[in-house]
Amino acid sequence: MTLTIIITVIIVALIFEYINGFHDTANSIATVVGTKVLTPRQAIILAALTNLVGALAGDAVAKTVTSGIVDMKFIASGVAQHMLVCALLGGIIWNLITWWFGLPSSSSHAMIGGLCGAGIAITNDNWSVLKWIELKSKKELVAAPADVLSQLGDRVLEVGTNAVTLGTNQMVFVLKGGQTLMETTVVDKGGIFYKVVIPMFSSPIAGFTFGLLIMGALYALCRSWRPTTVNRVFGKLQLVSAGYMGFSHGLNDAQKTMGIITLGLVAATTGGAFADAPEWMSFLKTEDSKPMTWVKVICAITMAAGTAAGGWRIIKTLGHKMVKLQPVHGFAAETTAASVLFVAGHLGMPVSTTHAISTSIMGVGCAKRFSALKLTVVERVVWAWILTLPAAGGLAYGLVKLGRAMGAIPS
Repeated sequence: MTLTIIITVIIVALIFEYINGFHDTANSIATVVGTKVLTPRQAIILAALTNLVGALAGDAVAKTVTSGIVDMKFIASGVAQHMLVCALLGGIIWNLITWWFGLPSSSSHAMIGGLCGAGIAITNDNWSVLKWIELKSKKELVAAPADVLSQLGDRVLEVGTNAVTLGTNQMVFVLKGGQTLMETTVVDKGGIFYKVVIPMFSSPIAGFTFGLLIMGALYALCRSWRPTTVNRVFGKLQLVSAGYMGFSHGLNDAQKTMGIITLGLVAATTGGAFADAPEWMSFLKTEDSKPMTWVKVICAITMAAGTAAGGWRIIKTLGHKMVKLQPVHGFAAETTAASVLFVAGHLGMPVSTTHAISTSIMGVGCAKRFSALKLTVVERVVWAWILTLPAAGGLAYGLVKLGRAMGAIPS
């Protein structure tokens, strides 16, 4: 039974990844389709390939999902996989609802909301299961500032590591490549507040602000250009920005499902689920929050396949309904959103691709003129954002309770 539920977690996670691919296809290609630089088919091929490369490029977001959302010490090993299945189903159901109505809601927040709701339900309403704030101290090497170097006086540092006492402080300096580095203690801020809540608000603000600024700068740069020249130049540049957007989408979004699968495998391994498993199943065993290579590959391929399936309803909303786009606008929006996702991906923040590209398009539209923005469509999008976390969480919570009432999930 344990092995069956582990396999179920993997299958449901990959279904979520596939749906995430076609649900969020619009986020990476809507603008390049809306500006008619590429046909939908060409754009989907570009998005699928760049999604695949991006998904294999890092694992910071996956680590956050694996160890930074729910505290597994509160969850019995026998029900951890059941929790994950319900979390994923909650996210899938909400994604399909918003896809049906053409609303570009966040797959990221649907999955995180599902994980939180299922975690609370599986622990009988114990809110302590959520890692709200997690602070970790760690040592880092940074460039030694001038005021610290001045305190060294006549001391000569050797190439390599040097332990030096400055006043009452024991300092460690590293002389490497002609540069003097010093060891310092930094606090790594993790947990839902720092990795989810703050980015949930800051990434849309960043998308809108930088979209507005970049578009304003491009207007100033191109004000003396002929319209045909602007369209020709930025039509070519938008191919680059669309690829950058697809890469960043894969770097951030694909890793969330990697984190879910890894979380399930870690819980199963530490709970002894594989103790009597045959040798050929040893590839499933792991106690590391870093996704194994096979997990990364299968998730990346699944997202690319989902991307290839397309999400035409959402493409219509983002590419045409919010604001009328030209290639220069598409370039500005994609470059802005992709940069937000790229930075967040390296910081391990599972931010919403939808929020980033939607607000970037809004910012670009406002740079053109505020009236170019269709506020009725924007209002629908914002409501989808607001509802996603609680809706997906509520669905997952209800699924756990239903499963327990039916005897499918152990108490």
